[in-house]
Amino acid sequence: MPIISTAGLARTFQTKRGPVEAVRGIDLTVRSGEILGFLGPNGAGKTTTLRMLTTLLPPTGGAATVAGHDLVDDPAGVRRACGYVAQSGGVDPQITVREELVTQGRLYRLTKEQAVRRAEELAQDLDLTELLDRKCAALSGGQRRRLDIAMALTHRPRVLFLDEPTTGLDPGSRADLWDLVRRLRDEHGTTVFLTTHYLDEADALSDRLVVVDDGRIVADGTPSALKLRYAGSIDASLQDAFLAITGRGPAPADSAPVAV
Repeated sequence: MPIISTAGLARTFQTKRGPVEAVRGIDLTVRSGEILGFLGPNGAGKTTTLRMLTTLLPPTGGAATVAGHDLVDDPAGVRRACGYVAQSGGVDPQITVREELVTQGRLYRLTKEQAVRRAEELAQDLDLTELLDRKCAALSGGQRRRLDIAMALTHRPRVLFLDEPTTGLDPGSRADLWDLVRRLRDEHGTTVFLTTHYLDEADALSDRLVVVDDGRIVADGTPSALKLRYAGSIDASLQDAFLAITGRGPAPADSAPVAV
């Protein structure tokens, strides 16, 4: 059974100018322990889809389950099963890393003792131990991003949603975050649902890529398969394949959406 499954998932926004179909019917399955790269140009529906799957935005059509919990009928079950790291993060700059992690644990109804212990476990796993008594305002971009992820892992979720997790990070911090994502999958079996505009990141991290455009899935496959299909060679860049898939660059004459 897939850990994420959607059928016709859709979201329409009502505006003064009329309805806007942000997501037009997403059919998707994600396997347990998979790192899925969810790609698309700006306005393609990536973040809207992610926000629906994390219960932050109700769908206006279709259905979905996350870890066996129905998105509409059991949103609390979905939230217990997933962690979410938003683009902007959410730490309080005025408190310490330890206080932030313990507070997060208490919000998940851990006892004070359990929350303190879980904070120390997360700090060790994410290389934050030496920073526990530092105020969040004093953290570097990479350190703050690791804290964001630690907070999302407080309740040991089966699925971790990462929305543009390395935006603004230097190359070293990006590499560290890539290693962390791989460790979460390899050591804990965590399923990772990743949106990113960095195509080298998607190529390096993802077991499978799904490309959306205009609210619909237009390609689905491994990075190598999509590069071969749309750019003509597995040695081509993912950027060339992406531009061909989304109609923003040259495409082979026989190219068409393909699942691999």
